[in-house]
Amino acid sequence: MIRKGRGIGCMWYPIGFTVMANPSAATVKVNEDGTATLLTGTVETGQGSLTVLGQIAAEELGIATDDVHVVSADTDTTPMDTGAIASRTTYVTGNAIQLAAEKAKNILFETAAPMLGVKPSQLEARDRKIQIKNFPQKSVSIGEVANRALSVTGEPPIGSASYNPPTVAMDPETGQGKPFSTYVYATQIAEVEVDDETGEVVVLRIAAAHDCGTAINPMLVEGQVQGGISMGIGFALQEEMLFNDQGQQINPNLTNYIMPTSLDMPEIDVDIVENYDPTGPFGAKGVGEPTSVPTAAAIMNAIYDAVGVRIHSLPATAEKVLMAIRENQANGQKQIEGGPAQLPAE
Repeated sequence: MIRKGRGIGCMWYPIGFTVMANPSAATVKVNEDGTATLLTGTVETGQGSLTVLGQIAAEELGIATDDVHVVSADTDTTPMDTGAIASRTTYVTGNAIQLAAEKAKNILFETAAPMLGVKPSQLEARDRKIQIKNFPQKSVSIGEVANRALSVTGEPPIGSASYNPPTVAMDPETGQGKPFSTYVYATQIAEVEVDDETGEVVVLRIAAAHDCGTAINPMLVEGQVQGGISMGIGFALQEEMLFNDQGQQINPNLTNYIMPTSLDMPEIDVDIVENYDPTGPFGAKGVGEPTSVPTAAAIMNAIYDAVGVRIHSLPATAEKVLMAIRENQANGQKQIEGGPAQLPAE
């Protein structure tokens, strides 16, 4: 018989890592045509980080994302970055980029102020222009200001900065401290079908609510959540390394190391919870690894809701689920035959 169940999994996850310094650095140069060049050591691994980092620089400079040329991951030319690890890129590298872009922008303000007859503090960068706050009709293009800074004032609009999250080391005696600067939170709910005659589990739907601070690029966030759920399904139900008695792996290829495909993916509902973090770039935190953390827990709880068995060893293959169901049935039959369990005498 096919039985349905639902389960919930909740998690919190730190952004970045601790024990040692966790810095990123960046350089932003505003060009005479109004575009900008961003130098960052971070690595694009398919998660869309360079798009997000370009957006952060563009927002700070008041230009379009398409106006930002990102140069990345070249140790000959780009500044230091700790790495695309620990879900830290948007938060740590993004902060460094915002600070660098702000320095370049301040040079533009210093140059544009006498051109517009105001103080630098009265200016803002928006729509590819340096304009007077609350009086956008009086403005000058960023390209013109950058050219003047280069050829007249002699201070090219280039900004460099680094960022290292503030942390407090863990006390070895009390375990107290502040090892991470910020955290993200998520809840996922899984709906599954379990065949109690074969143990087969099919994930029908997952609803995922994720807090990542400000979503710099909501479409990329949604894609990250979907990808993390795919990994979580593989972790929960399919992916297993098998070894023989000599310790040799017997499934070292994708023929018999089973991973989820598009046919294994359930319906996914993603809810991005906006939760502005004042320490992040424009309120952003991160969303990488946390997306796969609650998935397996939600699926295991859904299996329990469906057939009343707990699977404590992943992946929850059909064989494991069926054995647990039969063991549960056998224990129930023994209890019926033997009568109610007796409490030990005091």
